[in-house]
Amino acid sequence: MDTDVTEAGQNATNRGSDDDEGIFATVAVIGAGAMGSGIAQVAATAGHRVVLVDPVIGAAVEARQRIEAALDRLESKGRISREHAEATLERLVASESVHELPECGLVIEAVPEDLHLKRRLFADLSERQPANTVLATNTSSIDIDDIARDVIDPERVLGLHFFNPPPVMALVEVVHGEVTSPAFVEHVTALMRAWGKTPVRCASTPGFIVNRVARPFYGEAQRIVEAGVADAATVDWVLRERGGFPMGPLELTDFIGQDVNLAVGTSVWEQTGHDERYTPTDFQRRLVEAGTLGRKTGKGVYTYAADGSVERPEPDLELAGRLVGGPVATDPLARTVAMLVNEAVGLVHRGEASAEDVDTAMRLGVRYPRGPIEWGGEIGFDVVAAQIAELDAAFPGGRYRPSPALTDGSLR
Repeated sequence: MDTDVTEAGQNATNRGSDDDEGIFATVAVIGAGAMGSGIAQVAATAGHRVVLVDPVIGAAVEARQRIEAALDRLESKGRISREHAEATLERLVASESVHELPECGLVIEAVPEDLHLKRRLFADLSERQPANTVLATNTSSIDIDDIARDVIDPERVLGLHFFNPPPVMALVEVVHGEVTSPAFVEHVTALMRAWGKTPVRCASTPGFIVNRVARPFYGEAQRIVEAGVADAATVDWVLRERGGFPMGPLELTDFIGQDVNLAVGTSVWEQTGHDERYTPTDFQRRLVEAGTLGRKTGKGVYTYAADGSVERPEPDLELAGRLVGGPVATDPLARTVAMLVNEAVGLVHRGEASAEDVDTAMRLGVRYPRGPIEWGGEIGFDVVAAQIAELDAAFPGGRYRPSPALTDGSLR
Protein backbone atom coordinates (compact mmCIF):
# COMPACT_ATOMS: atom_id res chain seq x y z
CA MET A 1 0.00 0.00 0.00
CA ASP A 2 1.34 3.47 -0.82
CA THR A 3 2.56 5.49 2.15
CA ASP A 4 0.44 8.48 1.17
CA VAL A 5 -2.70 6.37 1.06
CA THR A 6 -1.91 4.77 4.41
CA GLU A 7 -1.39 8.19 5.97
CA ALA A 8 -4.60 9.45 4.38
CA GLY A 9 -6.50 6.55 5.89
CA GLN A 10 -4.94 7.17 9.29
CA ASN A 11 -5.80 10.85 9.05
CA ALA A 12 -9.39 9.86 8.32
CA THR A 13 -9.46 7.75 11.46
CA ASN A 14 -7.87 10.53 13.51
CA ARG A 15 -10.64 12.89 12.38
CA GLY A 16 -13.15 10.47 13.92
CA SER A 17 -16.59 12.06 13.85
CA ASP A 18 -15.27 15.62 14.03
CA ASP A 19 -16.85 16.79 10.80
CA ASP A 20 -17.05 20.53 11.43
CA GLU A 21 -13.58 21.41 10.19
CA GLY A 22 -11.62 20.83 7.01
CA ILE A 23 -12.89 19.30 3.81
CA PHE A 24 -15.02 16.72 5.60
CA ALA A 25 -17.57 19.43 6.24
CA THR A 26 -18.63 18.82 2.62
CA VAL A 27 -20.33 15.63 1.44
CA ALA A 28 -21.34 14.94 -2.15
CA VAL A 29 -24.13 12.60 -3.18
CA ILE A 30 -24.20 11.51 -6.82
CA GLY A 31 -27.68 10.55 -8.01
CA ALA A 32 -30.87 12.39 -7.05
CA GLY A 33 -33.32 9.50 -7.06
CA ALA A 34 -35.14 8.26 -3.97
CA MET A 35 -32.01 6.79 -2.39
CA GLY A 36 -29.67 9.66 -3.29
CA SER A 37 -32.04 12.38 -2.12
CA GLY A 38 -32.71 10.46 1.10
CA ILE A 39 -28.99 10.09 1.81
CA ALA A 40 -28.48 13.79 1.06
CA GLN A 41 -31.22 14.67 3.57
CA VAL A 42 -29.56 12.52 6.24
CA ALA A 43 -26.14 14.12 5.67
CA ALA A 44 -27.51 17.67 5.61
CA THR A 45 -29.55 17.03 8.75
CA ALA A 46 -26.35 15.83 10.44
CA GLY A 47 -24.75 19.23 9.80
CA HIS A 48 -22.79 18.74 6.59
CA ARG A 49 -22.75 20.97 3.58
CA VAL A 50 -24.12 18.63 0.90
CA VAL A 51 -23.81 18.85 -2.86
CA LEU A 52 -26.48 16.71 -4.52
CA VAL A 53 -25.54 15.97 -8.13
CA ASP A 54 -27.55 14.53 -10.99
CA PRO A 55 -26.66 15.10 -14.68
CA VAL A 56 -30.33 15.00 -15.67
CA ILE A 57 -31.41 18.62 -16.01
CA GLY A 58 -33.62 19.62 -13.12
CA ALA A 59 -33.38 16.30 -11.25
CA ALA A 60 -31.25 17.59 -8.38
CA VAL A 61 -33.40 20.71 -8.00
CA GLU A 62 -36.55 18.58 -7.87
CA ALA A 63 -34.91 16.32 -5.30
CA ARG A 64 -34.07 19.36 -3.16
CA GLN A 65 -37.73 20.38 -3.36
CA ARG A 66 -38.77 16.92 -2.20
CA ILE A 67 -36.37 17.19 0.72
CA GLU A 68 -37.82 20.60 1.59
CA ALA A 69 -41.32 19.08 1.61
CA ALA A 70 -40.10 16.21 3.81
CA LEU A 71 -38.56 18.67 6.28
CA ASP A 72 -41.81 20.68 6.31
CA ARG A 73 -43.73 17.51 7.21
CA LEU A 74 -41.32 16.77 10.03
CA GLU A 75 -41.74 20.32 11.32
CA SER A 76 -45.54 20.09 11.13
CA LYS A 77 -45.37 16.94 13.29
CA GLY A 78 -43.18 18.69 15.83
CA ARG A 79 -40.18 16.47 15.19
CA ILE A 80 -37.86 19.30 14.16
CA SER A 81 -37.93 23.08 14.60
CA ARG A 82 -38.41 25.61 11.81
CA GLU A 83 -34.86 26.82 12.40
CA HIS A 84 -33.47 23.31 12.05
CA ALA A 85 -35.40 22.69 8.83
CA GLU A 86 -34.23 25.97 7.30
CA ALA A 87 -30.60 25.38 8.33
CA THR A 88 -30.68 21.86 6.86
CA LEU A 89 -32.03 23.11 3.56
CA GLU A 90 -29.47 25.94 3.44
CA ARG A 91 -26.69 23.37 3.65
CA LEU A 92 -28.03 21.50 0.61
CA VAL A 93 -26.88 22.55 -2.88
CA ALA A 94 -28.21 21.09 -6.15
CA SER A 95 -25.83 20.59 -9.08
CA GLU A 96 -25.78 18.99 -12.52
CA SER A 97 -22.01 18.50 -12.79
CA VAL A 98 -19.71 16.04 -11.05
CA HIS A 99 -16.81 17.97 -12.55
CA GLU A 100 -17.66 21.08 -10.54
CA LEU A 101 -17.61 19.38 -7.15
CA PRO A 102 -15.55 21.07 -4.45
CA GLU A 103 -13.09 19.04 -2.43
CA CYS A 104 -15.10 16.63 -0.30
CA GLY A 105 -14.41 14.41 2.66
CA LEU A 106 -16.96 11.88 1.45
CA VAL A 107 -18.62 11.19 -1.89
CA ILE A 108 -21.54 8.75 -1.94
CA GLU A 109 -22.66 7.33 -5.28
CA ALA A 110 -26.33 6.39 -5.68
CA VAL A 111 -26.66 5.90 -9.43
CA PRO A 112 -28.34 2.92 -11.18
CA GLU A 113 -26.94 -0.58 -10.57
CA ASP A 114 -24.69 -0.61 -13.63
CA LEU A 115 -21.11 -1.74 -13.02
CA HIS A 116 -19.63 0.08 -16.00
CA LEU A 117 -21.38 3.33 -15.08
CA LYS A 118 -20.16 3.12 -11.50
CA ARG A 119 -16.64 2.14 -12.53
CA ARG A 120 -16.31 5.16 -14.86
CA LEU A 121 -17.75 7.50 -12.24
CA PHE A 122 -15.38 6.33 -9.50
CA ALA A 123 -12.35 6.51 -11.78
CA ASP A 124 -13.28 10.10 -12.63
CA LEU A 125 -13.90 11.03 -9.00
CA SER A 126 -10.54 9.57 -7.95
CA GLU A 127 -8.78 11.90 -10.37
CA ARG A 128 -10.61 14.98 -9.14
CA GLN A 129 -10.86 14.43 -5.38
CA PRO A 130 -8.01 14.41 -2.81
CA ALA A 131 -6.42 11.11 -1.80
CA ASN A 132 -8.11 11.20 1.61
CA THR A 133 -11.61 11.59 0.17
CA VAL A 134 -13.68 8.50 0.93
CA LEU A 135 -15.44 7.22 -2.19
CA ALA A 136 -18.51 5.22 -1.21
CA THR A 137 -21.05 3.33 -3.28
CA ASN A 138 -24.64 2.68 -2.24
CA THR A 139 -24.75 -0.49 -4.34
CA SER A 140 -26.84 -3.30 -2.91
CA SER A 141 -25.00 -6.15 -4.61
CA ILE A 142 -22.09 -5.17 -6.92
CA ASP A 143 -18.59 -6.17 -5.78
CA ILE A 144 -16.66 -3.25 -4.28
CA ASP A 145 -13.35 -4.26 -5.86
CA ASP A 146 -14.98 -4.42 -9.29
CA ILE A 147 -16.22 -0.86 -8.86
CA ALA A 148 -12.78 0.29 -7.64
CA ARG A 149 -10.81 -1.37 -10.47
CA ASP A 150 -9.82 1.85 -12.24
CA VAL A 151 -9.63 4.10 -9.18
CA ILE A 152 -6.50 5.94 -8.12
CA ASP A 153 -5.90 4.83 -4.51
CA PRO A 154 -8.61 2.09 -4.45
CA GLU A 155 -8.00 1.67 -0.72
CA ARG A 156 -10.48 4.49 -0.13
CA VAL A 157 -13.38 2.82 -1.96
CA LEU A 158 -16.03 1.10 0.15
CA GLY A 159 -19.75 0.47 0.27
CA LEU A 160 -22.30 2.42 2.28
CA HIS A 161 -25.50 0.51 1.63
CA PHE A 162 -28.41 2.49 3.02
CA PHE A 163 -31.92 1.06 3.18
CA ASN A 164 -34.99 2.73 1.78
CA PRO A 165 -36.05 5.28 2.88
CA PRO A 166 -32.65 6.45 4.23
CA PRO A 167 -34.03 9.14 6.61
CA VAL A 168 -36.16 6.47 8.34
CA MET A 169 -34.19 3.22 8.15
CA ALA A 170 -31.46 2.94 10.78
CA LEU A 171 -29.33 0.25 9.14
CA VAL A 172 -26.29 0.96 6.96
CA GLU A 173 -24.09 -1.86 5.68
CA VAL A 174 -20.44 -0.70 5.65
CA VAL A 175 -18.86 -2.93 3.04
CA HIS A 176 -15.13 -3.37 2.49
CA GLY A 177 -13.39 -4.81 -0.52
CA GLU A 178 -10.16 -6.78 -0.43
CA VAL A 179 -8.06 -3.62 -0.82
CA THR A 180 -10.18 -1.22 1.25
CA SER A 181 -8.16 0.39 4.03
CA PRO A 182 -9.37 -0.63 7.52
CA ALA A 183 -8.74 2.97 8.58
CA PHE A 184 -11.36 4.26 6.18
CA VAL A 185 -13.80 1.55 7.30
CA GLU A 186 -13.34 2.59 10.92
CA HIS A 187 -13.81 6.24 10.01
CA VAL A 188 -17.06 5.87 8.08
CA THR A 189 -18.43 3.44 10.68
CA ALA A 190 -17.96 6.15 13.31
CA LEU A 191 -19.45 8.69 10.93
CA MET A 192 -22.59 6.61 10.38
CA ARG A 193 -23.06 6.42 14.15
CA ALA A 194 -22.67 10.20 14.31
CA TRP A 195 -25.44 10.42 11.69
CA GLY A 196 -27.71 8.42 14.01
CA LYS A 197 -27.45 5.22 11.99
CA THR A 198 -26.66 1.67 13.07
CA PRO A 199 -23.71 0.48 10.97
CA VAL A 200 -22.83 -3.17 10.42
CA ARG A 201 -19.62 -4.21 8.74
CA CYS A 202 -19.15 -6.94 6.19
CA ALA A 203 -16.92 -8.10 3.39
CA SER A 204 -17.90 -7.55 -0.21
CA THR A 205 -19.63 -10.89 -0.53
CA PRO A 206 -22.53 -11.31 -3.03
CA GLY A 207 -25.57 -9.59 -1.58
CA PHE A 208 -23.57 -8.42 1.48
CA ILE A 209 -25.49 -9.41 4.64
CA VAL A 210 -29.17 -8.64 4.17
CA ASN A 211 -29.66 -9.51 0.52
CA ARG A 212 -27.60 -12.69 0.91
CA VAL A 213 -29.14 -14.05 4.09
CA ALA A 214 -32.69 -13.16 3.01
CA ARG A 215 -32.66 -15.25 -0.18
CA PRO A 216 -34.27 -18.34 1.46
CA PHE A 217 -37.11 -16.25 2.88
CA TYR A 218 -38.38 -15.70 -0.65
CA GLY A 219 -37.12 -18.85 -2.35
CA GLU A 220 -38.53 -21.42 0.06
CA ALA A 221 -42.01 -19.91 -0.07
CA GLN A 222 -41.97 -19.83 -3.86
CA ARG A 223 -40.87 -23.46 -4.02
CA ILE A 224 -43.54 -24.57 -1.56
CA VAL A 225 -46.26 -22.87 -3.61
CA GLU A 226 -44.80 -24.11 -6.89
CA ALA A 227 -44.81 -27.69 -5.61
CA GLY A 228 -48.48 -27.44 -4.63
CA VAL A 229 -47.83 -28.00 -0.93
CA ALA A 230 -49.81 -24.88 0.02
CA ASP A 231 -51.22 -21.78 -1.63
CA ALA A 232 -49.57 -18.37 -1.32
CA ALA A 233 -52.06 -16.94 1.17
CA THR A 234 -51.56 -19.89 3.53
CA VAL A 235 -47.76 -19.71 3.32
CA ASP A 236 -47.83 -15.96 3.98
CA TRP A 237 -50.18 -16.49 6.95
CA VAL A 238 -47.86 -19.07 8.49
CA LEU A 239 -44.78 -16.83 8.21
CA ARG A 240 -46.65 -13.81 9.56
CA GLU A 241 -48.81 -15.30 12.28
CA ARG A 242 -46.66 -18.22 13.41
CA GLY A 243 -43.24 -16.85 12.55
CA GLY A 244 -43.68 -13.23 13.55
CA PHE A 245 -42.40 -11.79 10.28
CA PRO A 246 -43.99 -8.41 9.46
CA MET A 247 -45.01 -9.58 5.98
CA GLY A 248 -45.24 -12.96 4.32
CA PRO A 249 -42.63 -13.67 1.63
CA LEU A 250 -45.09 -13.73 -1.28
CA GLU A 251 -46.79 -10.46 -0.37
CA LEU A 252 -43.39 -8.91 0.33
CA THR A 253 -42.07 -9.71 -3.15
CA ASP A 254 -45.25 -8.17 -4.57
CA PHE A 255 -44.53 -5.06 -2.51
CA ILE A 256 -40.85 -4.89 -3.53
CA GLY A 257 -41.63 -5.72 -7.17
CA GLN A 258 -41.15 -9.22 -8.55
CA ASP A 259 -38.70 -7.87 -11.12
CA VAL A 260 -36.61 -6.07 -8.51
CA ASN A 261 -36.52 -9.07 -6.19
CA LEU A 262 -35.64 -11.40 -9.06
CA ALA A 263 -32.84 -9.07 -10.21
CA VAL A 264 -31.24 -9.09 -6.76
CA GLY A 265 -31.56 -12.85 -6.47
CA THR A 266 -30.14 -13.35 -9.96
CA SER A 267 -27.19 -11.08 -9.13
CA VAL A 268 -26.35 -13.16 -6.03
CA TRP A 269 -26.72 -16.38 -8.05
CA GLU A 270 -24.43 -15.14 -10.81
CA GLN A 271 -21.81 -13.75 -8.41
CA THR A 272 -21.67 -17.10 -6.60
CA GLY A 273 -20.92 -18.97 -9.83
CA HIS A 274 -24.53 -20.14 -10.32
CA ASP A 275 -24.56 -21.83 -6.92
CA GLU A 276 -27.67 -24.01 -6.72
CA ARG A 277 -28.46 -22.53 -3.33
CA TYR A 278 -29.40 -19.23 -4.98
CA THR A 279 -31.00 -20.42 -8.22
CA PRO A 280 -34.03 -18.21 -8.99
CA THR A 281 -37.34 -20.04 -9.12
CA ASP A 282 -39.35 -20.66 -12.26
CA PHE A 283 -42.32 -19.45 -10.21
CA GLN A 284 -40.87 -15.94 -9.99
CA ARG A 285 -39.42 -15.94 -13.49
CA ARG A 286 -42.88 -16.66 -14.91
CA LEU A 287 -44.38 -13.76 -12.97
CA VAL A 288 -41.77 -11.38 -14.36
CA GLU A 289 -42.03 -12.68 -17.91
CA ALA A 290 -45.81 -12.15 -17.76
CA GLY A 291 -45.37 -8.59 -16.51
CA THR A 292 -47.23 -9.36 -13.29
CA LEU A 293 -44.77 -7.57 -11.03
CA GLY A 294 -46.89 -6.98 -7.95
CA ARG A 295 -48.50 -3.86 -6.54
CA LYS A 296 -47.02 -1.53 -9.16
CA THR A 297 -48.72 -3.40 -12.00
CA GLY A 298 -51.92 -4.29 -10.16
CA LYS A 299 -51.17 -8.00 -10.21
CA GLY A 300 -48.42 -10.28 -9.00
CA VAL A 301 -48.88 -13.24 -6.70
CA TYR A 302 -52.02 -11.40 -5.62
CA THR A 303 -54.33 -8.90 -7.34
CA TYR A 304 -54.50 -5.25 -6.26
CA ALA A 305 -57.41 -2.85 -6.63
CA ALA A 306 -56.99 0.72 -7.84
CA ASP A 307 -57.01 1.97 -4.25
CA GLY A 308 -54.10 -0.34 -3.38
CA SER A 309 -56.14 -2.85 -1.43
CA VAL A 310 -55.24 -6.48 -1.97
CA GLU A 311 -57.56 -9.14 -3.33
CA ARG A 312 -56.46 -12.60 -2.24
CA PRO A 313 -58.05 -15.84 -1.04
CA GLU A 314 -58.39 -16.62 2.64
CA PRO A 315 -55.59 -18.78 4.07
CA ASP A 316 -56.39 -22.43 4.69
CA LEU A 317 -55.94 -22.51 8.46
CA GLU A 318 -56.66 -26.22 8.70
CA LEU A 319 -53.88 -26.91 6.20
CA ALA A 320 -51.56 -24.52 8.02
CA GLY A 321 -52.18 -26.39 11.26
CA ARG A 322 -51.23 -29.70 9.63
CA LEU A 323 -48.09 -28.35 7.97
CA VAL A 324 -46.57 -26.45 10.90
CA GLY A 325 -44.82 -28.93 13.15
CA GLY A 326 -44.90 -31.66 10.52
CA PRO A 327 -42.04 -32.81 8.28
CA VAL A 328 -39.64 -29.94 7.66
CA ALA A 329 -39.97 -30.35 3.86
CA THR A 330 -43.62 -29.28 4.03
CA ASP A 331 -43.48 -26.94 7.04
CA PRO A 332 -43.16 -23.39 5.62
CA LEU A 333 -41.92 -21.92 8.89
CA ALA A 334 -39.39 -24.57 9.94
CA ARG A 335 -38.06 -24.91 6.42
CA THR A 336 -37.60 -21.17 5.99
CA VAL A 337 -36.02 -20.55 9.38
CA ALA A 338 -33.62 -23.51 9.01
CA MET A 339 -32.41 -22.12 5.71
CA LEU A 340 -32.05 -18.59 7.10
CA VAL A 341 -29.95 -19.95 9.97
CA ASN A 342 -27.88 -22.07 7.59
CA GLU A 343 -27.17 -19.06 5.39
CA ALA A 344 -26.33 -16.80 8.32
CA VAL A 345 -23.93 -19.18 10.06
CA GLY A 346 -22.22 -19.78 6.72
CA LEU A 347 -21.56 -16.08 6.30
CA VAL A 348 -20.08 -15.87 9.81
CA HIS A 349 -18.08 -19.09 9.31
CA ARG A 350 -16.44 -17.61 6.21
CA GLY A 351 -15.41 -14.53 8.20
CA GLU A 352 -17.50 -12.16 6.09
CA ALA A 353 -19.37 -10.61 9.05
CA SER A 354 -19.74 -11.09 12.78
CA ALA A 355 -22.68 -12.94 14.29
CA GLU A 356 -23.76 -9.76 16.08
CA ASP A 357 -23.71 -7.73 12.87
CA VAL A 358 -25.64 -10.40 10.96
CA ASP A 359 -28.39 -10.49 13.57
CA THR A 360 -28.53 -6.69 13.78
CA ALA A 361 -28.71 -6.39 10.01
CA MET A 362 -31.59 -8.80 9.66
CA ARG A 363 -33.60 -7.28 12.50
CA LEU A 364 -33.18 -3.70 11.31
CA GLY A 365 -32.87 -4.16 7.54
CA VAL A 366 -35.81 -6.50 6.95
CA ARG A 367 -37.45 -6.45 10.41
CA TYR A 368 -37.05 -10.13 11.20
CA PRO A 369 -38.45 -10.96 14.65
CA ARG A 370 -35.09 -12.44 15.66
CA GLY A 371 -31.63 -12.45 14.21
CA PRO A 372 -31.02 -15.82 12.50
CA ILE A 373 -27.99 -16.66 14.65
CA GLU A 374 -30.00 -15.93 17.80
CA TRP A 375 -32.90 -17.94 16.37
CA GLY A 376 -30.64 -20.88 15.62
CA GLY A 377 -29.39 -20.84 19.19
CA GLU A 378 -32.95 -20.89 20.52
CA ILE A 379 -33.97 -23.80 18.28
CA GLY A 380 -30.67 -25.59 18.81
CA PHE A 381 -28.04 -25.69 16.09
CA ASP A 382 -28.08 -29.48 16.23
CA VAL A 383 -31.81 -29.40 15.46
CA VAL A 384 -31.23 -27.00 12.56
CA ALA A 385 -28.44 -29.27 11.26
CA ALA A 386 -30.84 -32.24 11.31
CA GLN A 387 -33.50 -30.20 9.50
CA ILE A 388 -31.06 -29.15 6.78
CA ALA A 389 -29.92 -32.78 6.39
CA GLU A 390 -33.57 -33.80 6.00
CA LEU A 391 -34.11 -31.15 3.32
CA ASP A 392 -30.91 -32.14 1.55
CA ALA A 393 -32.09 -35.76 1.43
CA ALA A 394 -35.55 -34.77 0.19
CA PHE A 395 -34.24 -32.35 -2.45
CA PRO A 396 -30.73 -33.41 -3.51
CA GLY A 397 -28.68 -31.19 -5.77
CA GLY A 398 -26.84 -28.77 -3.50
CA ARG A 399 -29.42 -26.18 -2.51
CA TYR A 400 -29.80 -27.65 0.96
CA ARG A 401 -26.21 -28.53 1.73
CA PRO A 402 -25.36 -27.63 5.31
CA SER A 403 -22.94 -24.90 6.26
CA PRO A 404 -19.74 -26.41 7.71
CA ALA A 405 -20.48 -24.44 10.87
CA LEU A 406 -23.54 -26.62 11.44
CA THR A 407 -21.64 -29.88 11.15
CA ASP A 408 -18.17 -29.23 12.58
CA GLY A 409 -19.33 -28.80 16.16
CA SER A 410 -18.16 -25.17 16.44
CA LEU A 411 -21.68 -23.90 17.27
CA ARG A 412 -22.30 -26.37 20.08
